[in-house]
Amino acid sequence: MEPRSPALADADVAALFRIQRDAYQVEAALIGDDRIPALSETEADLLAADLSWIMDRDSAGTIRGAVGFRVEDDEVDIDRLIVDPRCHRRGIGRRLVLDVLTNGSRALVSTGLLNKPARSLYEGLAFTHVGDREVLPGLWVSDYRWSRP
Repeated sequence: MEPRSPALADADVAALFRIQRDAYQVEAALIGDDRIPALSETEADLLAADLSWIMDRDSAGTIRGAVGFRVEDDEVDIDRLIVDPRCHRRGIGRRLVLDVLTNGSRALVSTGLLNKPARSLYEGLAFTHVGDREVLPGLWVSDYRWSRP
């Protein structure tokens, strides 16, 4: 893992954009809905989100996954967790979430209601499911909260 990166290099923006698109296409297939807001973002939108990033890279420096987040009042808002689909099932997402949780004593995250792998990840890391909400007609997300024990 690399430390928090508030400013992104151009190459990182391009890589994050590709990984985000590929990762959310997998989620869209899982939930049967391609209206996930991140799928319609541009690289400029990704930058405008003004997130801090923690990235996981392989030994050649290629980004395999990343978590974009904000911290306010000791609470981490996990805005997006993206892992290159070619790198799924290697524990990268889990490591990224564990790493981002060191930035606060509380955290919140939302994921697709039907995204069982993501829900299992958060539940396995002691996040508590606090409810579901409809963000677009027929598109539901599950909200989770976490507090340091």
